[in-house]
Amino acid sequence: MSAPPISAPATGAPPIGAPAKLAWKGVVKRFGATSVLDGLDLSVETGRSLVIIGGSGQGKSVTLKIALGLMHPDAGQIALDGQDVSGLRASARRKLFSRFGVLFQGAALFDSVTVWENVAFRLINADGVGRKAAKARAIDALERVRLDAKVADLFPGELSGGMQKRVGLARAIVATPEILFFDEPTTGLDPITAAAINDLIIEQVRRLGCTAVSITHDLASARTIGDEIALLHEGKIVWSGSPADLDATTDPRVRQFVDGRPEGPLTANL
Repeated sequence: MSAPPISAPATGAPPIGAPAKLAWKGVVKRFGATSVLDGLDLSVETGRSLVIIGGSGQGKSVTLKIALGLMHPDAGQIALDGQDVSGLRASARRKLFSRFGVLFQGAALFDSVTVWENVAFRLINADGVGRKAAKARAIDALERVRLDAKVADLFPGELSGGMQKRVGLARAIVATPEILFFDEPTTGLDPITAAAINDLIIEQVRRLGCTAVSITHDLASARTIGDEIALLHEGKIVWSGSPADLDATTDPRVRQFVDGRPEGPLTANL
């Protein structure tokens, strides 16, 4: 049975009037003549889980990359705890990255190094942690995602897809981030494995007391891990609400997306 959606931890709720943990404010992003984000306004509060859904080519990945500082917006701001971070220099941006953890689509593991070295990659290469201490922390993170310590010395190619995804999650949480980003966390997984990954995501976000931002096509995953779900279309948020709202709303755009109908107000990006 899947766990209920993530909610703010009882001891870690933000004070009344505190700024959002992360916010996109009027964000614009174009590639040539193509507008991908068109004045995007979106935010997530501390300790909450936001899931962004939408069709292919509607800007979900770009939204995530801009928040991570991997892309710069053409206009607008990215605010972290109320502070604009969209124009930071490279050194300040690297420091900002230390507050984030990312589970990439497909896990994105390095095939040529062992599982523990994948998990500890940031600790060793960015944080200056010694290899012995880094391995111990990596094994602890692996155990938190229900992988035995003996997996640590294997290579990614020796693992199943679900195990690789768990290794990716261990890498995302090993440095105790403030915000976890999930890029299509259940893509390519069978329904049982996907449900297990969703439960692990909820478990780890609650344990860390952190904020979560996910993008996904998987509505079952969105309902499970999200406190709030936002529908992105043509570069803007056209609807947002709770998982219960997603099923109850009569908004024709949401109904078309949830029902998977080609006809309706949302146009397919073919």
